[in-house]
Amino acid sequence: MHRNRKALAAGVASGVIAFVLLGGAARAENAADGPAGDAVDEVVVTGFRGSLVAARELKRDAEIASDVIVAEDMAKFPDLNLAESLQRLPGVAINREGGEGRRVSLRGLGPDFTRVQLNGMEVLGNVDSPMDSRGQTSRDRAFDFNVFASELFTRVEVRKSFSAEQDEGGMAGTVGLYTAKPFNYDGTRAALSVQGGTNSATEDLQHRLAGMFSRNWDDRFGVLVSAAWSKRETEEQGYNTYSASAVTPGATDLSPLSASDRAKVQSGTLVFQRGNRLSVWGSDQERLGLTAAVQWRPIDTLTLTLDGLYGEFTNDRSELHLATRASQGSTVLGGAVRHSGITSPPPRLNAVRWDQHDSVLYADVDNTVFATETRRQETKNTFQQVVLAGEWALTERFRASGHLGHEQSDYDIPMSDKFYTEAFGGLVTDYSADGRDARNTYRWDTTDPNNFRAHEIDFSATYQKTRLDNAELNLAYEFSDAATLKVGGSFRGFRNSGYAQSADDLLKTAWETGALDDRVNDYFQVFDRHDDQSWVIVDWDKALARYGVTRTVGAPRSIYAVEEDTTAGYAQLDWRAELFGRTVRGNVGARAYETELTSSGVANVGPVTVSNNYSGVLPAFNAVMELTPQVQVRVSAAQNINRPSLTAYAMNGSVSRDANSGFVTVSIGNPELDPYTSDEFDAAAEWYFGGVGLLAAGVFHKRIDGFVVSERVTDVPYSSTGLPDNLLPGVAGSANVDEFTRPINLNDAELTGFELSLQTDFFFLPGFLQDMGVVANVTFIDSKTTYPNGQTGPIWGMSDVTHNVTLYYETAKWGARVSSNYRSDYPIDQGGFRSTTYVDAAAFYQLTDKIRLTVDAINLTDEREIQFNGAQAKRLWNETSSGRTVFVGANVQF
Repeated sequence: MHRNRKALAAGVASGVIAFVLLGGAARAENAADGPAGDAVDEVVVTGFRGSLVAARELKRDAEIASDVIVAEDMAKFPDLNLAESLQRLPGVAINREGGEGRRVSLRGLGPDFTRVQLNGMEVLGNVDSPMDSRGQTSRDRAFDFNVFASELFTRVEVRKSFSAEQDEGGMAGTVGLYTAKPFNYDGTRAALSVQGGTNSATEDLQHRLAGMFSRNWDDRFGVLVSAAWSKRETEEQGYNTYSASAVTPGATDLSPLSASDRAKVQSGTLVFQRGNRLSVWGSDQERLGLTAAVQWRPIDTLTLTLDGLYGEFTNDRSELHLATRASQGSTVLGGAVRHSGITSPPPRLNAVRWDQHDSVLYADVDNTVFATETRRQETKNTFQQVVLAGEWALTERFRASGHLGHEQSDYDIPMSDKFYTEAFGGLVTDYSADGRDARNTYRWDTTDPNNFRAHEIDFSATYQKTRLDNAELNLAYEFSDAATLKVGGSFRGFRNSGYAQSADDLLKTAWETGALDDRVNDYFQVFDRHDDQSWVIVDWDKALARYGVTRTVGAPRSIYAVEEDTTAGYAQLDWRAELFGRTVRGNVGARAYETELTSSGVANVGPVTVSNNYSGVLPAFNAVMELTPQVQVRVSAAQNINRPSLTAYAMNGSVSRDANSGFVTVSIGNPELDPYTSDEFDAAAEWYFGGVGLLAAGVFHKRIDGFVVSERVTDVPYSSTGLPDNLLPGVAGSANVDEFTRPINLNDAELTGFELSLQTDFFFLPGFLQDMGVVANVTFIDSKTTYPNGQTGPIWGMSDVTHNVTLYYETAKWGARVSSNYRSDYPIDQGGFRSTTYVDAAAFYQLTDKIRLTVDAINLTDEREIQFNGAQAKRLWNETSSGRTVFVGANVQF
């Protein structure tokens, strides 16, 4: 808490300094206005500066708290990735995948609390990560921005406060994505963008190609089509650990240790990482995006727009590990208590050191068990959207608008296979005291195939399908220039379903007895791309042929389906008035909703279907007072909701009984979960000055009820689980369930934040310095919630400090900018992420009026992503880096 007060004080001090510095800017602005009678030619602002001007005006005119990013022209969005553009805005933080922005967190709340809309419809994209710790194959309400290329979009809005006319949900805020429309351009227009680049980790040739064509017939009829394609390789490599816990020595030989060290190990209080591994995640990505828009204005008062979008993101992955092999019977660093048929001496612990948290920092072990994992994976994420929208001014005062839309998103992983080999040897592991680094020293040859034996094959596949049907109608009647009444209704029909297939432990028993282990090495190869070590991996085709294994994934399991139908209506009054001689404008209203939910699934022994419904009314108020033509203040107060993740709703758990002990376990989703609810308050002051200048400061507060946590209870009657009696013989009614796990609404949370943002040209400086400018913002957040273990702390996924700075220099002929994005540490379940600072840069040279040459550089410092576990000890969990990426190209306007 003390650190947050210091950070808040620093932010306030920054605001005071900014006001002092900009006092000179304001004086320079006034001096530049000149005498009232002077003739002034029209000045057209273009480039990055032009984008800032357009975004500033949209923010200024909005009646809710919002920020906007605008593309200067066709296929010229400011960044290569939408998420990377969004991170420049105050209160926005992102996480990355393969060095590319992937998901957005807004004002301290995680990606699941940020609603994303595309052309007015909510858009749901499936998670696409090679790492289990980042949520591979999970399904929630967040959106993965790596599905779409940025060239397809002309505007992105971040709406931070809530009004009644908005769809309920998105407690953190709403990100609106908008593709280009033909009525945005006069006559015939076309653009082409070509880029080529490379990454320092992969050293491949990467391609980006985008094109757009628009034809507008006198604003009566227009057609626009666009396409964006890219192909690239990515590689993340690093060091991983797993399952940190206090363990007893078991069969481990402790004789080399001193008496005191031996006693400490035997006490069972030392916390060992139960395994560690060197890892490389590689991927071959291809992204295709297509848009089409048709606009028709049959009469002056009616505009119809038909939008279509198709996105396809394919990813062929490899995942390669050299790991110590952990199991429940193992002791230190994976140990050697294995169910293998190979006879091996017990592990011997030669030396050990630990810190004040009893977390082991150094261990020297002989005869431990190793494994290499060679994983192959194919993924395909497709997205389709069709939206028919209309705007009709029936009279001068009465307007109607609305849309009909359909979306479908499929996320398929038809192949996700693992091949393990096994080996034995000595290892020294040395963890840094700050939990940021680790190094392994292998006392055996990890590149000699004769040291390995085939051990296990796992085959799997997963499939998910999402569908959304949406209808919306809005009516507005303007009583006067000071009052407009809006009413409307909507329907959203959402469907999500999926299943998995698997075949694990193929031929494992035979290999362990040595029946097939003749040390034939033709399917082994040495992998040498990791910076610290080389090791043996498997050639899949040769290995399967050698052992006569045919890939099969078995029957579908974990089958689930969630259906969510929501009907909503609202009434809102937009108003404008005078107060103390100042213009005051805003809106006030309420939104009512009712949601019907049906969740069905196949547990491991039978089908289950459960229904639920809930409803509510959400009031909202937003007001803006224009103190002067340049200064305005805004306040907002509202209630909003956020629906739980689909994983929490899905009925695809299990009911099982241990054959030996009779221990009964039930684990299942909970379709009876209520949505999170929040009371939200915002206040901000904004000063608009100069050509692009903006200084804004704001505070916000959210009080949230009903956070979802995983509840684990013991010794409950089966009837309390709500499941049918026929799922497992003998388990029904009052029969005892030893352990029952499900998500429930439990925790409350509060967060308070402060935002400060500045953008300005240095027009008050002499000479060429006037062409420079800065865009900067900082956000401080303090939050508190109760964790499932009863302890309190900050909300998971929330950084308490984020700041962004972009310094640019731009003339009509050339320009350049460099951006820095900082995100402080943030906790997650069982651990958290260390702070990161990403540095990106871009430059252009206007070769002719129509041709612009460009350079884009991403992650110039090759920043590392460091994940830790243990709230106090902060032991290393994952540490990866993804390299620097540079693109050069050309943008041609026709």
